[in-house]
Amino acid sequence: MIDLSPAQSADRITALLAAHESRTLDFKRISGKQGRMYEAVCAFANTEGGLLVIGMGDAKAMKPGDKPPSRLFGIEENPEGFDDFRTGLLTRFTPAITKLHWIRVACTLHNGQPGHVVLLRVEKSDQVHSVVGNGTWTRLDASNRELNAAEIADLAYQRGVKSAETEPVAVALELLDTPVWRSFVASRGLRAGHQAEQLLRIGLADKVKQANGAEEVLPRRAAVLLFAEEPGSLLASLGTRADMRLMVYEGKAAVPGATPNLRKKPKTIRGPLIEQIDEAVRLVLDALTEGMTLAGSGFQARHVYPERVVKEAIVNAAVHRDYRLNRDIFIRIFDDRIEVESPGTFPGSITPDNVARMSSKARNPLIAQNLREFPVAPNIDAGEGVKMMFAEMAAAKLYPPQYRQSLEAAVETVTVSLFNLERPSAWDEVSDWIDREGFIQNAKLCAIAKVDTLKASRMLVAWRDQGLLVPLPDRAKRNMAYTKPTKTDAEQGSLLSGLEDNNALN
Repeated sequence: MIDLSPAQSADRITALLAAHESRTLDFKRISGKQGRMYEAVCAFANTEGGLLVIGMGDAKAMKPGDKPPSRLFGIEENPEGFDDFRTGLLTRFTPAITKLHWIRVACTLHNGQPGHVVLLRVEKSDQVHSVVGNGTWTRLDASNRELNAAEIADLAYQRGVKSAETEPVAVALELLDTPVWRSFVASRGLRAGHQAEQLLRIGLADKVKQANGAEEVLPRRAAVLLFAEEPGSLLASLGTRADMRLMVYEGKAAVPGATPNLRKKPKTIRGPLIEQIDEAVRLVLDALTEGMTLAGSGFQARHVYPERVVKEAIVNAAVHRDYRLNRDIFIRIFDDRIEVESPGTFPGSITPDNVARMSSKARNPLIAQNLREFPVAPNIDAGEGVKMMFAEMAAAKLYPPQYRQSLEAAVETVTVSLFNLERPSAWDEVSDWIDREGFIQNAKLCAIAKVDTLKASRMLVAWRDQGLLVPLPDRAKRNMAYTKPTKTDAEQGSLLSGLEDNNALN
Protein backbone atom coordinates (compact mmCIF):
# COMPACT_ATOMS: atom_id res chain seq x y z
CA MET A 1 0.00 0.00 0.00
CA ILE A 2 1.41 3.39 -1.04
CA ASP A 3 1.26 6.49 1.17
CA LEU A 4 0.93 9.88 -0.46
CA SER A 5 3.02 12.88 0.55
CA PRO A 6 1.31 15.56 2.71
CA ALA A 7 0.82 17.87 -0.29
CA GLN A 8 -0.56 15.05 -2.45
CA SER A 9 -2.84 13.95 0.38
CA ALA A 10 -4.27 17.43 0.83
CA ASP A 11 -5.04 17.73 -2.90
CA ARG A 12 -6.58 14.27 -2.99
CA ILE A 13 -8.83 14.91 0.03
CA THR A 14 -10.05 18.18 -1.52
CA ALA A 15 -10.93 16.35 -4.75
CA LEU A 16 -12.69 13.54 -2.88
CA LEU A 17 -14.80 15.91 -0.80
CA ALA A 18 -15.93 17.67 -3.99
CA ALA A 19 -16.87 14.41 -5.76
CA HIS A 20 -20.20 12.59 -5.70
CA GLU A 21 -21.03 8.89 -5.71
CA SER A 22 -21.44 7.58 -9.24
CA ARG A 23 -21.23 4.44 -11.34
CA THR A 24 -17.49 4.28 -10.63
CA LEU A 25 -17.15 6.00 -7.24
CA ASP A 26 -18.43 4.87 -3.83
CA PHE A 27 -17.80 6.06 -0.26
CA LYS A 28 -17.95 3.74 2.75
CA ARG A 29 -17.27 4.14 6.49
CA ILE A 30 -15.67 1.33 8.49
CA SER A 31 -18.43 0.96 11.02
CA GLY A 32 -20.10 -2.30 11.93
CA LYS A 33 -20.19 -5.10 9.34
CA GLN A 34 -18.35 -4.78 6.04
CA GLY A 35 -20.89 -6.62 3.86
CA ARG A 36 -21.75 -3.49 1.86
CA MET A 37 -18.08 -2.98 1.09
CA TYR A 38 -17.75 -6.49 -0.35
CA GLU A 39 -20.87 -5.82 -2.43
CA ALA A 40 -19.27 -2.63 -3.79
CA VAL A 41 -16.04 -4.42 -4.76
CA CYS A 42 -18.05 -7.18 -6.45
CA ALA A 43 -20.23 -4.63 -8.27
CA PHE A 44 -17.25 -2.65 -9.58
CA ALA A 45 -15.50 -5.80 -10.83
CA ASN A 46 -18.69 -6.94 -12.58
CA THR A 47 -19.37 -3.55 -14.21
CA GLU A 48 -16.80 -1.01 -15.39
CA GLY A 49 -14.44 -0.98 -12.43
CA GLY A 50 -14.38 1.82 -9.87
CA LEU A 51 -12.96 3.49 -6.80
CA LEU A 52 -14.04 2.59 -3.26
CA VAL A 53 -13.13 5.32 -0.75
CA ILE A 54 -12.86 3.72 2.69
CA GLY A 55 -13.24 5.85 5.79
CA MET A 56 -15.30 8.65 4.25
CA GLY A 57 -19.06 9.04 4.60
CA ASP A 58 -21.41 9.74 1.70
CA ALA A 59 -22.32 13.40 1.15
CA LYS A 60 -26.01 12.43 1.22
CA ALA A 61 -25.64 11.52 4.91
CA MET A 62 -24.55 15.05 5.88
CA LYS A 63 -26.91 17.06 8.08
CA PRO A 64 -27.84 20.70 7.45
CA GLY A 65 -24.98 22.90 8.59
CA ASP A 66 -22.37 20.16 8.33
CA LYS A 67 -19.17 21.05 6.52
CA PRO A 68 -17.50 18.58 4.10
CA PRO A 69 -14.71 17.56 6.53
CA SER A 70 -17.43 16.12 8.79
CA ARG A 71 -17.45 13.16 6.36
CA LEU A 72 -13.88 12.17 7.30
CA PHE A 73 -14.05 9.28 9.80
CA GLY A 74 -10.94 7.44 8.60
CA ILE A 75 -10.01 3.80 8.94
CA GLU A 76 -9.17 4.69 12.55
CA GLU A 77 -12.92 4.55 13.27
CA ASN A 78 -12.62 0.74 13.21
CA PRO A 79 -9.05 -0.45 12.53
CA GLU A 80 -9.90 -4.08 13.31
CA GLY A 81 -12.77 -3.93 10.83
CA PHE A 82 -10.45 -2.56 8.15
CA ASP A 83 -7.94 -5.35 8.75
CA ASP A 84 -10.74 -7.93 8.59
CA PHE A 85 -11.95 -6.43 5.33
CA ARG A 86 -8.52 -6.60 3.70
CA THR A 87 -8.09 -10.20 4.80
CA GLY A 88 -11.62 -11.10 3.71
CA LEU A 89 -10.99 -9.89 0.19
CA LEU A 90 -8.88 -13.02 -0.32
CA THR A 91 -11.72 -15.44 0.42
CA ARG A 92 -15.07 -13.67 0.04
CA PHE A 93 -15.41 -13.84 -3.76
CA THR A 94 -15.93 -16.62 -6.24
CA PRO A 95 -13.96 -16.57 -8.42
CA ALA A 96 -11.36 -14.52 -6.58
CA ILE A 97 -10.98 -10.83 -7.48
CA THR A 98 -7.27 -10.10 -7.91
CA LYS A 99 -6.96 -6.77 -9.73
CA LEU A 100 -7.12 -4.49 -6.70
CA HIS A 101 -4.92 -1.45 -6.04
CA TRP A 102 -4.47 0.49 -2.78
CA ILE A 103 -3.34 3.93 -1.66
CA ARG A 104 -3.46 5.53 1.80
CA VAL A 105 -4.26 9.24 2.14
CA ALA A 106 -3.48 11.19 5.31
CA CYS A 107 -6.06 13.70 6.52
CA THR A 108 -7.48 15.52 9.52
CA LEU A 109 -10.57 13.65 10.71
CA HIS A 110 -13.93 15.18 11.64
CA ASN A 111 -12.89 15.27 15.30
CA GLY A 112 -9.63 17.14 14.59
CA GLN A 113 -7.44 14.07 15.06
CA PRO A 114 -4.95 12.88 12.40
CA GLY A 115 -6.07 9.85 10.41
CA HIS A 116 -6.27 8.22 7.01
CA VAL A 117 -8.74 7.28 4.32
CA VAL A 118 -7.87 4.46 1.93
CA LEU A 119 -8.62 4.32 -1.79
CA LEU A 120 -9.24 0.90 -3.31
CA ARG A 121 -9.37 0.82 -7.10
CA VAL A 122 -11.14 -2.21 -8.53
CA GLU A 123 -10.49 -3.03 -12.17
CA LYS A 124 -13.16 -4.27 -14.53
CA SER A 125 -12.84 -8.07 -14.53
CA ASP A 126 -12.74 -10.69 -17.28
CA GLN A 127 -15.05 -12.87 -15.19
CA VAL A 128 -18.37 -12.73 -13.32
CA HIS A 129 -17.90 -12.61 -9.55
CA SER A 130 -20.15 -13.34 -6.58
CA VAL A 131 -19.82 -12.59 -2.87
CA VAL A 132 -19.74 -15.94 -1.09
CA GLY A 133 -23.15 -16.40 0.50
CA ASN A 134 -24.30 -12.93 -0.57
CA GLY A 135 -25.10 -12.95 -4.28
CA THR A 136 -23.80 -11.39 -7.49
CA TRP A 137 -23.75 -7.60 -7.75
CA THR A 138 -23.43 -4.91 -10.42
CA ARG A 139 -23.11 -1.16 -10.20
CA LEU A 140 -25.85 1.34 -11.05
CA ASP A 141 -25.42 5.11 -11.23
CA ALA A 142 -24.70 5.47 -7.50
CA SER A 143 -25.67 2.18 -5.86
CA ASN A 144 -25.27 -1.59 -6.15
CA ARG A 145 -27.86 -4.11 -7.34
CA GLU A 146 -28.04 -7.86 -6.83
CA LEU A 147 -28.63 -9.91 -9.98
CA ASN A 148 -31.03 -12.81 -10.42
CA ALA A 149 -30.07 -16.05 -12.18
CA ALA A 150 -31.14 -14.89 -15.65
CA GLU A 151 -29.22 -11.62 -15.25
CA ILE A 152 -26.11 -13.49 -14.11
CA ALA A 153 -26.27 -15.63 -17.26
CA ASP A 154 -26.71 -12.50 -19.38
CA LEU A 155 -23.71 -10.87 -17.70
CA ALA A 156 -21.61 -13.95 -18.53
CA TYR A 157 -22.46 -13.43 -22.20
CA GLN A 158 -21.69 -9.70 -22.00
CA ARG A 159 -18.32 -10.39 -20.40
CA GLY A 160 -17.43 -13.00 -23.01
CA VAL A 161 -17.26 -15.75 -20.37
CA LYS A 162 -19.92 -17.46 -22.50
CA SER A 163 -20.47 -16.92 -26.22
CA ALA A 164 -23.51 -17.49 -28.41
CA GLU A 165 -21.18 -18.83 -31.12
CA THR A 166 -20.90 -22.20 -29.32
CA GLU A 167 -24.65 -22.84 -29.10
CA PRO A 168 -25.97 -25.63 -31.37
CA VAL A 169 -28.74 -24.38 -33.66
CA ALA A 170 -31.45 -26.26 -35.53
CA VAL A 171 -30.10 -25.66 -39.05
CA ALA A 172 -29.78 -28.48 -41.59
CA LEU A 173 -26.15 -29.34 -42.28
CA GLU A 174 -26.72 -29.42 -46.04
CA LEU A 175 -27.36 -25.66 -45.89
CA LEU A 176 -23.71 -25.29 -44.86
CA ASP A 177 -22.39 -27.32 -47.81
CA THR A 178 -21.58 -24.20 -49.81
CA PRO A 179 -18.68 -23.03 -52.00
CA VAL A 180 -17.35 -21.15 -48.97
CA TRP A 181 -17.35 -24.39 -46.94
CA ARG A 182 -15.56 -26.30 -49.70
CA SER A 183 -12.95 -23.55 -50.02
CA PHE A 184 -12.41 -23.68 -46.27
CA VAL A 185 -12.05 -27.48 -46.25
CA ALA A 186 -9.40 -27.33 -48.99
CA SER A 187 -7.49 -24.52 -47.29
CA ARG A 188 -7.69 -26.11 -43.85
CA GLY A 189 -6.66 -29.52 -45.19
CA LEU A 190 -9.46 -31.39 -43.43
CA ARG A 191 -9.33 -35.16 -43.77
CA ALA A 192 -11.93 -36.88 -45.90
CA GLY A 193 -15.25 -37.70 -44.30
CA HIS A 194 -18.82 -36.57 -44.02
CA GLN A 195 -19.42 -32.90 -43.33
CA ALA A 196 -20.89 -33.75 -39.91
CA GLU A 197 -17.70 -35.57 -38.91
CA GLN A 198 -15.52 -32.73 -40.14
CA LEU A 199 -17.51 -30.11 -38.24
CA LEU A 200 -17.40 -32.21 -35.07
CA ARG A 201 -13.61 -32.64 -35.35
CA ILE A 202 -12.97 -28.89 -35.48
CA GLY A 203 -15.47 -27.96 -32.77
CA LEU A 204 -18.10 -26.41 -35.05
CA ALA A 205 -20.86 -28.93 -34.33
CA ASP A 206 -22.32 -30.84 -31.37
CA LYS A 207 -24.15 -34.10 -30.88
CA VAL A 208 -27.52 -33.21 -29.38
CA LYS A 209 -29.89 -35.79 -27.85
CA GLN A 210 -33.43 -35.55 -29.18
CA ALA A 211 -36.66 -36.19 -27.28
CA ASN A 212 -36.78 -39.79 -28.61
CA GLY A 213 -33.29 -40.46 -27.30
CA ALA A 214 -31.59 -40.37 -30.67
CA GLU A 215 -28.53 -38.18 -31.28
CA GLU A 216 -28.43 -35.57 -34.02
CA VAL A 217 -25.44 -33.56 -35.17
CA LEU A 218 -26.28 -29.86 -35.14
CA PRO A 219 -23.99 -27.06 -36.28
CA ARG A 220 -22.92 -24.46 -33.79
CA ARG A 221 -23.95 -20.88 -34.48
CA ALA A 222 -20.35 -20.12 -35.51
CA ALA A 223 -20.58 -22.67 -38.34
CA VAL A 224 -23.79 -21.10 -39.66
CA LEU A 225 -22.17 -17.66 -39.60
CA LEU A 226 -19.03 -18.89 -41.34
CA PHE A 227 -20.49 -21.08 -44.09
CA ALA A 228 -24.22 -20.54 -44.71
CA GLU A 229 -25.14 -18.40 -47.72
CA GLU A 230 -27.80 -16.52 -45.70
CA PRO A 231 -26.86 -16.80 -42.00
CA GLY A 232 -28.96 -13.78 -41.07
CA SER A 233 -32.10 -15.37 -42.51
CA LEU A 234 -31.41 -18.75 -40.92
CA LEU A 235 -30.82 -17.24 -37.48
CA ALA A 236 -33.78 -14.84 -37.63
CA SER A 237 -36.05 -17.49 -36.12
CA LEU A 238 -33.86 -17.35 -33.00
CA GLY A 239 -34.50 -13.62 -32.65
CA THR A 240 -30.99 -12.60 -33.71
CA ARG A 241 -29.42 -10.94 -36.73
CA ALA A 242 -26.15 -11.48 -38.54
CA ASP A 243 -25.96 -8.94 -41.39
CA MET A 244 -24.27 -5.56 -41.90
CA ARG A 245 -25.86 -2.26 -42.95
CA LEU A 246 -23.99 0.50 -44.79
CA MET A 247 -25.34 4.06 -44.52
CA VAL A 248 -23.73 7.02 -46.33
CA TYR A 249 -24.87 10.41 -45.01
CA GLU A 250 -24.66 13.96 -46.21
CA GLY A 251 -23.26 16.12 -43.46
CA LYS A 252 -21.80 15.30 -40.07
CA ALA A 253 -24.87 13.80 -38.36
CA ALA A 254 -27.84 11.61 -39.13
CA VAL A 255 -30.92 13.83 -39.41
CA PRO A 256 -34.10 12.01 -38.32
CA GLY A 257 -37.38 12.58 -40.08
CA ALA A 258 -39.42 11.56 -43.09
CA THR A 259 -36.55 12.43 -45.44
CA PRO A 260 -33.25 11.26 -43.91
CA ASN A 261 -30.08 12.93 -45.15
CA LEU A 262 -28.74 9.88 -46.95
CA ARG A 263 -26.59 10.26 -50.06
CA LYS A 264 -27.67 6.88 -51.40
CA LYS A 265 -29.97 4.00 -50.57
CA PRO A 266 -28.80 1.99 -47.51
CA LYS A 267 -27.11 -1.28 -48.40
CA THR A 268 -27.63 -4.57 -46.56
CA ILE A 269 -24.58 -6.83 -46.73
CA ARG A 270 -25.40 -10.52 -46.36
CA GLY A 271 -23.63 -13.84 -46.71
CA PRO A 272 -21.05 -15.88 -44.81
CA LEU A 273 -18.80 -13.73 -42.64
CA ILE A 274 -15.76 -13.92 -44.92
CA GLU A 275 -17.82 -12.52 -47.80
CA GLN A 276 -19.60 -9.96 -45.62
CA ILE A 277 -16.28 -8.56 -44.47
CA ASP A 278 -14.82 -8.43 -47.99
CA GLU A 279 -17.95 -6.82 -49.45
CA ALA A 280 -18.27 -4.28 -46.62
CA VAL A 281 -14.63 -3.22 -47.01
CA ARG A 282 -15.04 -2.91 -50.79
CA LEU A 283 -18.21 -0.82 -50.53
CA VAL A 284 -16.74 1.50 -47.90
CA LEU A 285 -13.54 2.07 -49.87
CA ASP A 286 -15.58 2.69 -53.05
CA ALA A 287 -17.69 5.28 -51.21
CA LEU A 288 -14.59 7.00 -49.90
CA THR A 289 -13.00 7.03 -53.35
CA GLU A 290 -16.05 8.83 -54.73
CA GLY A 291 -15.43 11.62 -52.23
CA MET A 292 -17.95 13.63 -50.22
CA THR A 293 -19.29 17.02 -51.25
CA LEU A 294 -19.46 18.90 -47.96
CA ALA A 295 -23.02 19.90 -47.17
CA GLY A 296 -23.68 23.56 -47.93
CA SER A 297 -20.19 24.26 -49.29
CA GLY A 298 -19.80 22.53 -52.64
CA PHE A 299 -16.27 21.43 -51.73
CA GLN A 300 -15.13 17.83 -52.06
CA ALA A 301 -13.90 16.15 -48.87
CA ARG A 302 -11.02 13.77 -49.44
CA HIS A 303 -10.98 10.86 -47.00
CA VAL A 304 -7.50 9.68 -46.13
CA TYR A 305 -8.00 6.84 -43.64
CA PRO A 306 -5.41 4.05 -43.88
CA GLU A 307 -7.09 1.11 -45.63
CA ARG A 308 -5.78 -1.30 -42.97
CA VAL A 309 -7.58 0.67 -40.27
CA VAL A 310 -10.91 0.65 -42.11
CA LYS A 311 -10.67 -3.10 -42.67
CA GLU A 312 -9.65 -3.81 -39.08
CA ALA A 313 -12.62 -1.85 -37.73
CA ILE A 314 -15.01 -3.93 -39.85
CA VAL A 315 -13.28 -7.24 -39.03
CA ASN A 316 -13.39 -6.45 -35.30
CA ALA A 317 -17.10 -5.68 -35.49
CA ALA A 318 -17.79 -9.05 -37.13
CA VAL A 319 -15.47 -11.09 -34.89
CA HIS A 320 -16.31 -9.50 -31.53
CA ARG A 321 -20.03 -8.73 -31.82
CA ASP A 322 -22.52 -10.43 -29.51
CA TYR A 323 -24.47 -12.75 -31.78
CA ARG A 324 -27.29 -13.15 -29.27
CA LEU A 325 -28.54 -9.65 -30.00
CA ASN A 326 -31.21 -8.68 -32.47
CA ARG A 327 -29.29 -5.94 -34.25
CA ASP A 328 -27.09 -5.71 -37.34
CA ILE A 329 -23.65 -4.16 -37.55
CA PHE A 330 -24.00 -0.57 -38.81
CA ILE A 331 -21.31 1.17 -40.84
CA ARG A 332 -22.00 4.90 -41.20
CA ILE A 333 -20.01 7.25 -43.41
CA PHE A 334 -20.26 11.00 -42.70
CA ASP A 335 -18.44 13.97 -44.21
CA ASP A 336 -15.83 13.91 -41.43
CA ARG A 337 -15.72 10.33 -40.15
CA ILE A 338 -16.61 6.65 -40.40
CA GLU A 339 -18.49 4.94 -37.57
CA VAL A 340 -18.64 1.17 -37.14
CA GLU A 341 -21.23 0.09 -34.58
CA SER A 342 -21.18 -3.49 -33.29
CA PRO A 343 -23.89 -5.06 -31.08
CA GLY A 344 -22.67 -5.97 -27.60
CA THR A 345 -20.30 -4.54 -25.01
CA PHE A 346 -16.53 -4.77 -24.64
CA PRO A 347 -15.64 -8.34 -23.60
CA GLY A 348 -13.50 -9.10 -20.58
CA SER A 349 -11.80 -6.22 -18.80
CA ILE A 350 -11.57 -4.02 -21.90
CA THR A 351 -13.05 -0.53 -21.60
CA PRO A 352 -13.11 2.52 -23.90
CA ASP A 353 -10.38 3.90 -21.65
CA ASN A 354 -7.89 1.03 -22.03
CA VAL A 355 -8.74 -0.45 -25.44
CA ALA A 356 -5.63 1.08 -27.04
CA ARG A 357 -3.34 -0.64 -24.51
CA MET A 358 -5.03 -4.01 -24.01
CA SER A 359 -4.47 -7.10 -26.10
CA SER A 360 -7.63 -8.32 -27.77
CA LYS A 361 -9.97 -10.69 -25.97
CA ALA A 362 -12.02 -12.58 -28.54
CA ARG A 363 -15.68 -12.83 -27.61
CA ASN A 364 -16.04 -15.43 -30.38
CA PRO A 365 -12.77 -17.43 -30.51
CA LEU A 366 -14.24 -20.12 -32.78
CA ILE A 367 -15.06 -17.50 -35.41
CA ALA A 368 -11.69 -15.76 -35.02
CA GLN A 369 -9.72 -19.01 -35.21
CA ASN A 370 -11.54 -20.31 -38.28
CA LEU A 371 -11.62 -17.05 -40.25
CA ARG A 372 -7.82 -17.15 -40.36
CA GLU A 373 -7.98 -20.57 -42.07
CA PHE A 374 -9.55 -19.28 -45.29
CA PRO A 375 -7.33 -18.98 -48.38
CA VAL A 376 -7.31 -15.18 -48.00
CA ALA A 377 -7.87 -14.52 -44.29
CA PRO A 378 -9.32 -11.17 -43.20
CA ASN A 379 -7.53 -11.44 -39.85
CA ILE A 380 -4.33 -12.88 -38.43
CA ASP A 381 -5.84 -13.38 -34.96
CA ALA A 382 -2.77 -12.04 -33.16
CA GLY A 383 -4.62 -9.76 -30.75
CA GLU A 384 -2.80 -6.64 -31.97
CA GLY A 385 -5.33 -5.21 -34.44
CA VAL A 386 -6.53 -2.31 -32.30
CA LYS A 387 -2.98 -1.28 -31.44
CA MET A 388 -2.25 -1.28 -35.18
CA MET A 389 -5.25 1.00 -35.76
CA PHE A 390 -3.94 3.58 -33.29
CA ALA A 391 -0.43 3.37 -34.74
CA GLU A 392 -1.62 3.73 -38.35
CA MET A 393 -3.88 6.70 -37.56
CA ALA A 394 -0.99 8.39 -35.73
CA ALA A 395 1.34 7.74 -38.69
CA ALA A 396 -1.26 9.37 -40.96
CA LYS A 397 -1.39 12.34 -38.55
CA LEU A 398 -5.08 11.71 -37.88
CA TYR A 399 -6.95 11.64 -34.60
CA PRO A 400 -6.80 8.27 -32.83
CA PRO A 401 -9.80 5.94 -33.13
CA GLN A 402 -12.51 7.02 -30.69
CA TYR A 403 -14.38 4.21 -28.90
CA ARG A 404 -17.62 4.60 -27.02
CA GLN A 405 -19.89 2.06 -25.39
CA SER A 406 -23.66 2.50 -25.21
CA LEU A 407 -24.99 0.70 -22.13
CA GLU A 408 -28.37 2.35 -21.74
CA ALA A 409 -29.83 1.66 -25.20
CA ALA A 410 -32.30 -1.17 -25.85
CA VAL A 411 -29.44 -3.06 -27.52
CA GLU A 412 -25.97 -2.43 -26.10
CA THR A 413 -23.34 -1.46 -28.67
CA VAL A 414 -19.69 -0.52 -29.10
CA THR A 415 -18.90 2.13 -31.73
CA VAL A 416 -15.50 3.10 -33.11
CA SER A 417 -15.23 6.42 -34.93
CA LEU A 418 -12.43 7.16 -37.40
CA PHE A 419 -12.10 10.92 -37.93
CA ASN A 420 -10.99 12.34 -41.27
CA LEU A 421 -9.33 15.22 -39.43
CA GLU A 422 -5.65 16.01 -39.16
CA ARG A 423 -4.55 15.79 -35.57
CA PRO A 424 -2.81 18.89 -34.19
CA SER A 425 0.66 18.06 -32.94
CA ALA A 426 -0.37 19.19 -29.45
CA TRP A 427 -2.94 16.43 -29.15
CA ASP A 428 -0.44 13.71 -28.20
CA GLU A 429 0.85 15.78 -25.31
CA VAL A 430 -2.66 16.77 -24.22
CA SER A 431 -3.84 13.16 -24.38
CA ASP A 432 -0.85 11.99 -22.35
CA TRP A 433 -1.40 14.75 -19.78
CA ILE A 434 -5.07 13.76 -19.30
CA ASP A 435 -4.12 10.08 -18.99
CA ARG A 436 -1.72 10.98 -16.16
CA GLU A 437 -3.53 13.84 -14.41
CA GLY A 438 -7.18 13.24 -15.22
CA PHE A 439 -8.07 16.59 -16.80
CA ILE A 440 -6.62 19.66 -18.47
CA GLN A 441 -7.31 23.38 -18.14
CA ASN A 442 -6.64 26.32 -20.42
CA ALA A 443 -3.46 27.39 -18.62
CA LYS A 444 -1.86 23.96 -18.96
CA LEU A 445 -2.73 23.79 -22.67
CA CYS A 446 -1.11 27.23 -23.12
CA ALA A 447 2.08 25.81 -21.65
CA ILE A 448 1.95 22.57 -23.67
CA ALA A 449 1.05 24.07 -27.06
CA LYS A 450 2.83 27.40 -26.53
CA VAL A 451 -0.26 29.38 -27.51
CA ASP A 452 -2.15 32.25 -25.91
CA THR A 453 -5.29 31.86 -23.81
CA LEU A 454 -7.69 32.61 -26.66
CA LYS A 455 -6.07 30.08 -29.00
CA ALA A 456 -6.03 27.45 -26.25
CA SER A 457 -9.72 28.08 -25.59
CA ARG A 458 -10.52 27.60 -29.27
CA MET A 459 -8.53 24.35 -29.36
CA LEU A 460 -10.36 22.99 -26.32
CA VAL A 461 -13.75 23.93 -27.79
CA ALA A 462 -12.84 22.31 -31.12
CA TRP A 463 -11.79 19.08 -29.39
CA ARG A 464 -15.02 19.21 -27.36
CA ASP A 465 -17.13 19.66 -30.51
CA GLN A 466 -15.36 16.72 -32.16
CA GLY A 467 -16.18 14.53 -29.16
CA LEU A 468 -12.55 14.13 -28.09
CA LEU A 469 -13.01 16.02 -24.81
CA VAL A 470 -15.88 16.60 -22.40
CA PRO A 471 -16.10 19.34 -19.73
CA LEU A 472 -15.89 18.34 -16.10
CA PRO A 473 -19.22 18.82 -14.33
CA ASP A 474 -20.00 21.59 -11.85
CA ARG A 475 -17.22 23.91 -13.04
CA ALA A 476 -17.57 27.65 -13.50
CA LYS A 477 -16.52 29.01 -16.90
CA ARG A 478 -13.40 30.64 -15.45
CA ASN A 479 -12.36 27.33 -13.88
CA MET A 480 -13.38 25.05 -16.75
CA ALA A 481 -11.48 21.79 -17.20
CA TYR A 482 -11.82 18.94 -19.69
CA THR A 483 -11.25 15.20 -19.70
CA LYS A 484 -11.60 12.41 -22.26
CA PRO A 485 -15.13 11.13 -22.93
CA THR A 486 -13.88 7.57 -22.63
CA LYS A 487 -13.43 8.07 -18.89
CA THR A 488 -16.31 6.19 -17.31
CA ASP A 489 -16.48 8.89 -14.67
CA ALA A 490 -14.80 12.20 -15.38
CA GLU A 491 -14.46 12.97 -11.69
CA GLN A 492 -12.12 10.05 -11.19
CA GLY A 493 -9.21 11.32 -13.27
CA SER A 494 -7.40 13.17 -10.50
CA LEU A 495 -8.51 10.67 -7.88
CA LEU A 496 -6.94 7.64 -9.55
CA SER A 497 -3.44 8.90 -10.27
CA GLY A 498 -0.93 6.86 -8.30
CA LEU A 499 -3.13 3.74 -8.29
CA GLU A 500 -2.02 2.18 -11.55
CA ASP A 501 0.64 -0.30 -10.49
CA ASN A 502 0.03 -1.16 -6.86
CA ASN A 503 -0.41 -4.78 -5.90
CA ALA A 504 -3.55 -5.78 -4.01
CA LEU A 505 -1.69 -7.54 -1.22
CA ASN A 506 1.09 -5.02 -0.53
